[in-house]
Amino acid sequence: MSESPFWFQRALDTPSTPGDVEVAGANIHFETWGEVGNPGIALIHGSNAHLEWWRFVAPFLADQFRVVALDSSGNGDSGWREKYTGELLAAEVIAVCEAAELGPKPVIAGHSFGGFTVLETGHFHGSSLGGIIFLDFTVAPPEQYMEWGMRAEREGVAPSRGTRVYEDKAVALGRFRYVPEQPVVHPAVRDYIAEKSLREVEGGWTWKFDPCLFDYLEMGIDQQDKFARLPCRSAVILGEDSQDEGAFFAQNMSDITAGKLPVFKIPGTYHHLTFDEPLAVAMAMKALCLDWLREDGAEKMAAALQTTLD
Repeated sequence: MSESPFWFQRALDTPSTPGDVEVAGANIHFETWGEVGNPGIALIHGSNAHLEWWRFVAPFLADQFRVVALDSSGNGDSGWREKYTGELLAAEVIAVCEAAELGPKPVIAGHSFGGFTVLETGHFHGSSLGGIIFLDFTVAPPEQYMEWGMRAEREGVAPSRGTRVYEDKAVALGRFRYVPEQPVVHPAVRDYIAEKSLREVEGGWTWKFDPCLFDYLEMGIDQQDKFARLPCRSAVILGEDSQDEGAFFAQNMSDITAGKLPVFKIPGTYHHLTFDEPLAVAMAMKALCLDWLREDGAEKMAAALQTTLD
């Protein structure tokens, strides 16, 4: 019996198309699935990650949606910046949505640190979005907020662009870990993601991410306020057994929305829920997006049903 589930090879066999767009001097790499003209969904990965975090989710959205996953600057196959800001990361999302032809009012979904990116996108561009889905990312009340960014100032360290170089690729692959650590539900997925996380450099192999990403990036104590002011819909999907500190404040988000914000957990999943149960994640996202589309088209739907009755 194969150690990989049926969806593993099916996802890898689903056609996708690479693309690139320049944003504020940095090349931003992305991958698309599905037909142009279908409603759009953009997928944003977390820190020290890349678009392949969505490889086993995107194909199962692409039958009804035009889907794009991107490498945010400083990650994957995209360019690096001297300094990163939430506004720049948001501009990358909007530029990729346009370059990928997602059409009007795309939904954007962000996992982990990608949740911060989509929050910033909603803050700066929310009126042009169909909705936001936060995956294992929540906003804390100001009195409980802890700044992830501004590392150079917070820790008093000098920026360093060096990542460890491994002479032997197999050794590098063996060092790959999920952060925070969690059970490896599907080893084939872990091995695939590890392979896609390395780049060849002089002397061997190293990781693709920019270690200076958080040196000057301020995520901000005003995240709750930005969430409260979002001009578009939102929802939260969590890993049931996640140990990521950024996912601990779903109750706060529910409380400040009078309990009406859609918040739910995928059973049996951890922080990297897109690796644990990608089909469940994809179907949860699809259900949210289809319901939002129904909501937007309520008048047309009612008119069509009336025509049937007439």
